[in-house]
Amino acid sequence: MKDVVKIGVAGLGTVGAGTVKLLSEHRDILTDRSGRQIVVTAVSARDRTRDRGFSTDGLTWYEDARDLAADKDVDILVELIGGSDGIAYDVCKTALENGKHVVTANKALIALKGAELAQIADANKVTIAYEAAVAGGIPVVKALREGLAGNAISRVTGILNGTCNFILTTMREQGRDFADVLAEAQKLGYAESDPTFDVDGIDAAHKLAILASLAFGVEVDFDAVAVEGIRSVSALDIQLAEELGYRIKLLGIAKQTPEGIEQRVSPVMVDRSTQISKVEGVFNAVALEGDYVGPVVLQGRGAGERPTASAVVADIVDIAAGRTAPVFGVPAERLKKNVRASLEKHVGAYYLRLMVWDRPGVMAKVTATLAQHGVSMASMIQHGRAETEGGVVPVVIVAHETTEAAMSGAVEDIAAFESNSQPPVLMRIESFAS
Repeated sequence: MKDVVKIGVAGLGTVGAGTVKLLSEHRDILTDRSGRQIVVTAVSARDRTRDRGFSTDGLTWYEDARDLAADKDVDILVELIGGSDGIAYDVCKTALENGKHVVTANKALIALKGAELAQIADANKVTIAYEAAVAGGIPVVKALREGLAGNAISRVTGILNGTCNFILTTMREQGRDFADVLAEAQKLGYAESDPTFDVDGIDAAHKLAILASLAFGVEVDFDAVAVEGIRSVSALDIQLAEELGYRIKLLGIAKQTPEGIEQRVSPVMVDRSTQISKVEGVFNAVALEGDYVGPVVLQGRGAGERPTASAVVADIVDIAAGRTAPVFGVPAERLKKNVRASLEKHVGAYYLRLMVWDRPGVMAKVTATLAQHGVSMASMIQHGRAETEGGVVPVVIVAHETTEAAMSGAVEDIAAFESNSQPPVLMRIESFAS
């Protein structure tokens, strides 16, 4: 590569502006670390008049980012537009076909179109770098693709969405309900006006699909991720989890099983003694388990202008210094098919919470139903009797390890009981080395 590496930035929102500012402020440091001057020469965004905190004088401005991607004078294309298709996809594809390396923070694009784009990158002898797409400022992509390259990875576990972690932390600390805390998160700027991607687990699922591909050398497969968000998590369940010695976290988990790779995003209970249970607020964390290194936990800020720009620039520096790697750690043609493990065969402990009318014989019927499905109880909590005879009481059952199919079958039968005042709540209890 030339002594001066020319950067084109498509998208000048929060992260795009932060990236341009970081490249300018740390120019000398980056030159020392890459061995080359790194200079932004061209940009593209929708609004040319907006004040972004830096001057665009001297930069080539493109109204259409596709034209920027085809600019022969640009060495590295930085895509910060967002979205899994449309212009973001066109820009990346055009840049790769024109022999340019691509740096992106676009997790949806990598999760949904990564396999296709990796083939194009390999064919043109360039790469796609996307550290900023997963867990913001935490260098988890580099850890999997380089630092742990000598290990067979058995499991990846992550708090991958800071909005959800903030909501669950605040609900626990202040005893408030989901809707109330979500509204506060929106006011603070931690949640979007439409929070669907965050609170319904989609954002975390995009990131998990990418991590699974890196960890296990398989084609990225977003559709293989079973996704459940946090809307149904109640303040009562968070309180009861604390009594049992657990905390509720929205976790993305990908692991090797004899049947294939299990990938899921859902609220789970984790022991309060584990490191990941102590990751609070808007912070992210990723726990990796390698056969030689054992458990490794990375923690930091998962979003925001500065952490995400930091990750973008780290990728730029690597490319400028000639440190490149295949998109998912191995050449695209060597990625294996993602064999999906059936979630019904998942084995683990479970939390079951019932709200039942306080009547004789109810618990006997519940325990008999669990036994019929081969589910054994580890413990049970019932907080006394209802204030009025025949009133509603919460009952919590912790089940020993069993299969998802057995537990789901038992809960389906229990849900039909007339003694329920509301549907049962079922949650997995997750244990891991860290």
